[in-house]
Amino acid sequence: MTSTADICIRGAGVVGRTLALLLARAGLRVALVAPPSAPGAADVRAYALNAASRALLESVRAWPDAAHATAVQQMQVWADGEGAVQFHAAQQRVEALAWIVDVPALEQRLQDAIGFQPLVELVAAPVAAPLTVVCEGRASRTRAEFGVQYLATPYGQDAIATRLACERSHGAVARQWFGADGSVLAFLPLDGPGGNSVAVVWSVAHGQAQDWLDADEARFVAALHGASRGMLGALAMSAPRARWPLVQARADAWCGRVPGQPARAWVLAGDAAHAVHPLAGQGLNLGLADAQALARADWRALSDLRPLRRYERERKAGLAAAALAMDGLQQLFARPEPLLAPLRNRGMNAFDRCHPLKGWVARHAMGVA
Repeated sequence: MTSTADICIRGAGVVGRTLALLLARAGLRVALVAPPSAPGAADVRAYALNAASRALLESVRAWPDAAHATAVQQMQVWADGEGAVQFHAAQQRVEALAWIVDVPALEQRLQDAIGFQPLVELVAAPVAAPLTVVCEGRASRTRAEFGVQYLATPYGQDAIATRLACERSHGAVARQWFGADGSVLAFLPLDGPGGNSVAVVWSVAHGQAQDWLDADEARFVAALHGASRGMLGALAMSAPRARWPLVQARADAWCGRVPGQPARAWVLAGDAAHAVHPLAGQGLNLGLADAQALARADWRALSDLRPLRRYERERKAGLAAAALAMDGLQQLFARPEPLLAPLRNRGMNAFDRCHPLKGWVARHAMGVA
């Protein structure tokens, strides 16, 4: 099929594989570039996926089982003082606010689904096709080859991820703490409603990240215990630590003609097109929304730029509000001025009492607005 592929997808992560399945379901022949993976460290990532993402993955039969997709019944967020906000699935009249999904389990389900889809062929290198979809992530080489600028603004923070075994059950609650130093710590529930394992994402100043990666386990765990206010009791590491820099980024163009090949077009999706701060857990949800929007396009002429430009306008509009909200929150809590702390805390408490506004925010985060 490689010589007659309708679409070549470069990047076989969650967004690339999901898009391949969606396009194949529409009858298109897809070449999915998936070089052989080299053995590496254990993958400690977990994603918070909303209802819209779940419905999309279920539609391609790639939603993980309950052991690897823990429903979040509550979300609790604390400021750097007495401020707090809580969200409850029951108050929103939904099954769950989100699901915390193990990345390896999700990737395996997508791989299994592709194995049953004859219109998707895994290839080790890009093939010529009327349309190339770039899903290679933030460090995309293809994006650079096509002359696209990736406009990134560093937050001056790195995310440190790991897994913890906790003395107390997480109770299906996702927890997040904003520190007075601008750090953000998230404990995301794993292993079902009664589990006591959490996925950790700790955003710290760039200059501190390496120190925490090198710290011995006792010191690192003690810091997490203090930042989480001891809410889950004694903590023990159950996975290695990983690190990545945090940026807000967006490509200056999301589609165009392949250089030197005017009959062929390209388009970006997922992190190759945009990146946001992880504090609201929307990164993969935005990428999967890209895949869904692309799959809805009119593909009668695969290299036609008009549907690609409509996709670009639609997704940039969807991204703008999410990026603005997450960037605003990060900037607000990163400010060190002492007078801002009581204002932040009072503001969070006022927001928590404003049920219509809180419900509106929750519906948008869940993808059901």
